[in-house]
Amino acid sequence: MAVQNPVILIIHFLNKQLHKTFMGNKGEALRQKIITAADELFYQQGYESTSFSDIADVVGISRGNFYYHFKSKDEILNAVIDARIAGIEVMLDEWDEKFTDPRQRLYYYIDMPLRGQEKIRFHGCPVGSLCAELAKTNHAMLSDANKMFTVFRDWLMVQLNLLGVKTHAEKIAMHFIARVQGIIAVTNAFEDEKFLQQEIKQLRKWLDDEVIT
Repeated sequence: MAVQNPVILIIHFLNKQLHKTFMGNKGEALRQKIITAADELFYQQGYESTSFSDIADVVGISRGNFYYHFKSKDEILNAVIDARIAGIEVMLDEWDEKFTDPRQRLYYYIDMPLRGQEKIRFHGCPVGSLCAELAKTNHAMLSDANKMFTVFRDWLMVQLNLLGVKTHAEKIAMHFIARVQGIIAVTNAFEDEKFLQQEIKQLRKWLDDEVIT
């Protein structure tokens, strides 16, 4: 029986490992494309109105390939929520680095609807709209989706504490979220950019005159 060259055996083994790594990376890249497409479709047309076929068509894959990565729409929803939470956390970290003054960070939070007003005017808030839709059916993942708001709330509380607002910081943070969500909802309903700008200005004034004294 011929003895195989150990160098050839090692090369063959390494090639198999590289192939596995390549295929794994390729599979993960496709999975991320599916999540990104689902995220955008859930935002634009709603979770319930988005089908497997809709997502597969955007990504450009067969349904069989789709099912290899996600067996149900709830699995995709879970992945989208996780991705959004991670995105929010990264965004807030960037704001912390961008501004040293907590007041400026709060201004930046308040101005968030202005920076995305084109999409907001037609689709509302990606966080608020998803949570509202899941709440209508008391969806099992509603509490997971609400964590997106929790991340914002906790960050707002930190900024308020840094500005010396120690009493009722959580209540004020929730008021911030409620007012921004309300502004976005009405802007979306009436497609009124002037209203959006006016209310953002009023929210800044409320922060300066009543919250930070």
